[in-house]
Amino acid sequence: MIRSANWLGDAVMTVPAMMAVRQTYPEAHIAVVANPLVAQLLENHPGCDEVIVYNKRAEHAGVLGMLRFAADLRRRKFDCAILFQYAIEAGIMAFLAGIPRRLGFTTDGRRIFLTHPVPFGEAEKAIHQTDAFLRIVNHYGIKAEEKRQTLSLLDSERAWVKEQLPEGPVVTINPGAAYGSAKRWYPERFAAVGDFLAREYGMHVVLIGGPGEVEIGKDIAAAIQAPVHNFVGKTSVRQMMALIDVASLMVTNDSGPMHIAAGFNVPIVAIFGSTNHTTTSPFSESYRIVRHQVECSPCMLRECPIDHRCMDRVTVADVVDAVQSFMPELLQGKA
Repeated sequence: MIRSANWLGDAVMTVPAMMAVRQTYPEAHIAVVANPLVAQLLENHPGCDEVIVYNKRAEHAGVLGMLRFAADLRRRKFDCAILFQYAIEAGIMAFLAGIPRRLGFTTDGRRIFLTHPVPFGEAEKAIHQTDAFLRIVNHYGIKAEEKRQTLSLLDSERAWVKEQLPEGPVVTINPGAAYGSAKRWYPERFAAVGDFLAREYGMHVVLIGGPGEVEIGKDIAAAIQAPVHNFVGKTSVRQMMALIDVASLMVTNDSGPMHIAAGFNVPIVAIFGSTNHTTTSPFSESYRIVRHQVECSPCMLRECPIDHRCMDRVTVADVVDAVQSFMPELLQGKA
């Protein structure tokens, strides 16, 4: 049993570690426990045989809900639990499920619930999150043949995208960030970048995002001059993945969709401000990070308590320059 991380981006960064488990134990039955959104992300993934949904906001709410869920896991008789979620809850769940081997970082005071603890110190905080997840399994001899964040789509999901969009190169713009507004660049600046790409390179502008970002999508759609395909708040996770996969380029904040784009090897221009670009950058070869160093960054806060200077100083010209720096490469690729 693998307990996945709770954020989409973090879950993508667990994929190389999950694939290492699959490659080391090819005959094992691997079940991933995940919240509803991450469960969609990992549907039909080659790294696992099934996904078990743990929904804390519905049938598994509260202490009793977690106890019932742990009892269900106990009946499954798993022989090993690998905990990519850092919270104490994951350790308690695996312990109550009676899983005899429990691997995970010694975070959140859960050392007592682990049979195979992995130390978590300053070194683990400083490395890329993908490598941190790999360190959990590497510590006990589970090695990855390659470090790739491979994601999967069904043919029917790719066919759905073809029905939604005209032919031609696509730029997917992801203006939200579920963690909080401190990570978000400005809608009118995203609109300006979209106009530039549509005008100069004939790209179709596609907006994506979750239900909580609908107003941001509307703001961009109102500000942009080019035709826009606004899917913000209108897709499932799987449909959003398909829209990302078809893109020639993504322009994005540091977010879950950014990591999904890395998983599909989509070229990325990522705008960073409040978060650490060294530990959560796209785990791919084709990306550019746009940021301005300010004294308070990375603060890792959900909301900026002052003037949002880390994002305010990132201009449209900065992002356009980043796009143009590898546009020849893009035009030879998916475009």
